[in-house]
Amino acid sequence: MGRLFVVHLEGKIYTCKHCKTHLALYEDIISKSFHCKHGKAYLFNKVSNVTIGETEDRMMMTGKHTVADIFCVSCGSIVGWRYETAHEKSQKYKEGKSVLERFKISGPDGSNYWVSSHGRHIGGSDADDS
Repeated sequence: MGRLFVVHLEGKIYTCKHCKTHLALYEDIISKSFHCKHGKAYLFNKVSNVTIGETEDRMMMTGKHTVADIFCVSCGSIVGWRYETAHEKSQKYKEGKSVLERFKISGPDGSNYWVSSHGRHIGGSDADDS
């Protein structure tokens, strides 16, 4: 295994909640209206310090997409997914973009977003939603 190079971002930063590796900048958010099985998820124009898994076709709320899970480069935790191909014309804007699951990252203010076993948000701050 080679030496690990991690990019340090400056500004309002989203980090891996497990190891605090920088993942994305607030200014790169395209949408905060995405959802995953753990609750909220944000679509980013670009993310850093991730590795990309194998691509697979998934049927999502907005139709069929070819996606790949993305993992924190430092600790290996899954943090979201990347859209490789959108099969519907109205969804093409997602191609090449990444989604970070809010449950798996810390916000720019260091806040975490916790979910109960019933899938409801039960704690933590999500002040950056405004």
